[in-house]
Amino acid sequence: MYKAVTAIVFVASAAPAWAQATPEGLWRNIDDKTGEAKAEIRIRDIGGSVLHGALEKRLSKDAKPDDVCDECSDDRKGKPILGLEIIRGAKKAEGKEVWEGGKILDPENGRNYTLRMTPIEGGKKLEVRGSIGPFGRTQTWIRVQ
Repeated sequence: MYKAVTAIVFVASAAPAWAQATPEGLWRNIDDKTGEAKAEIRIRDIGGSVLHGALEKRLSKDAKPDDVCDECSDDRKGKPILGLEIIRGAKKAEGKEVWEGGKILDPENGRNYTLRMTPIEGGKKLEVRGSIGPFGRTQTWIRVQ
């Protein structure tokens, strides 16, 4: 009986950690150069197992509420940066805790990069890699909620 109760308590306490080991949620990204919080991005499952993310809050000191994506070359050109969908089409890799196959947009330069997202530290952080061919960079985003 004691072992059964212990197992139930363990599973119940671990369940929130399992639920958080996904890119879904609200994330804060940090500027690579200044180390300051830059924005908050909300990642959601849209259409069953496909993740998309939008820029929900801008935190940069120089951000203006009416800024638009002048550098974008697709359907996001001229759209407000606040609310802009910057992550499209990421899917969970089979047998791994990695989401890939999508694209991530850098609204500052309008470029789309191949995306790879990996939850780390039990889902408290998210490694976000954007690349073009062998070149790219990885940022670590912090979970807000």
